[in-house]
Formats: sequence, structure tokens, C-alpha cells
Amino acid sequence: MHIPDGFLSLPIIAITWVIAIALIALALNRAQAEYQERAVPLMGVCGAFIFAAQMINFPIPGGTSGHLLGGTLAGALLGPWAGSLVMVAVFIVQSVIFQDGGLTVLGANIFNMGLIGTFGGYYLYKAIRFAIGGNKLSGMVIAAAVAAWTSVVVASVVCAVELAISGTVPLTVALAAMASWHVIIAIGEAAITVVALSFIWRTRPDLFYDPPRKAVVSRPLSRY
Repeated sequence: MHIPDGFLSLPIIAITWVIAIALIALALNRAQAEYQERAVPLMGVCGAFIFAAQMINFPIPGGTSGHLLGGTLAGALLGPWAGSLVMVAVFIVQSVIFQDGGLTVLGANIFNMGLIGTFGGYYLYKAIRFAIGGNKLSGMVIAAAVAAWTSVVVASVVCAVELAISGTVPLTVALAAMASWHVIIAIGEAAITVVALSFIWRTRPDLFYDPPRKAVVSRPLSRY
């Protein structure tokens, strides 16, 4: 889903950069206010896992590329603010060092995968989980699966719309290419997210940004 340089028009590049910069500034401010140093190791581990997962990708004719995101996983463990910062760091390293995604369109990649993937994934996960039962493993599993799948598909659709508005690819071609592949990729995203979060739920539920009530009682500060 990483967009290369030259695929987007100047207006789309400018708009997504403004949104990305605002997101980063707000996330930095909120993360500094809400988190303590003990969250840093978890951010590092989460970032390394997502980085490795995203590096397994393939080109999509008529679109950009297909790969996992990890936004819902980051949001569930770190919250939307620190989770988005981890995603931004991953995108920057991939773009600068590995040329995976262009520099001029880095704002668009952050917007598509960071904002939609992390914020959208987290808040959908949170809404479903607490509607079903916030302290139940089954509620977490269903919420994580639905949110992970949806975040990937929605991000791919937004990417297709940006390509079409920029005049790079007709909308029907871009949507068919991106959405069709990412509907399948999103199944893998949901499975990996559920497996990872289920393991953490059973072993260290206090690591969740919104831990189950019993974890809050036993470890009142472990969320940070």
C-alpha cells in the first residue's frame, strides 16, 4: 500500500502532508502527557514486529503494493497516540533507508496507513470490544479481527481514490486492484492480530492500552 513518488498530484500531496504533520504533532503532545518510560520497550518491540511484517509485500498492477499494516495491533497495545507514532517511525525508516514508499508522498502513506490504520482500527476495536464485553477474551478477539480487517480494506480504498483523483489510474481500475487484493490480505492481518493479542491477553493483559478490569486491579500502573 506504500505509494511511490510520482503517483500523486501536488494538491493531494500537500493536503496529506498537512494532515500528517498535524497528526504527528498532536500524537507527540498526547504521548508525552499520557505515557511513561516503561512504555518505550513495548513501542520498540511493536515497531520492530510491524516493520518486519510490512516488508513482506508485492506489487499490485493498477495500484501500488499489497502488505500487512499492523495499525490495529499497535493501537490495541499502545493506544492511538503512541501507536500512530510507532507507525510513523516505521514509514520513515522504510522510505528513507529501504525506498519502500516515496519521500514526497510520505504524508499520504502516513495518512492512509497511520491515521486510518491506527486511529480507525483502534476506535473501531474499542467500540466493538466494549459493546460485546470489555473484560472478555471473546470480545477482544471479535473486535480485533473486525477492526484489523476493516482498517486494511478502508486504507486500500482511500489509496485507490487518491490515485484516481491524481489522474494516475482510473478509479474503477484502482479500486478493483487495491480493494480486491486487500480484502484477502486483511484476512491475514486479522488472523495475525488476533493471535498476537490473544497471547498477550493470556500472559500479560496489563500491557493492553485498555486492559481488562482484573489486570487494572492487580497492576494499576502496568498500562504505562
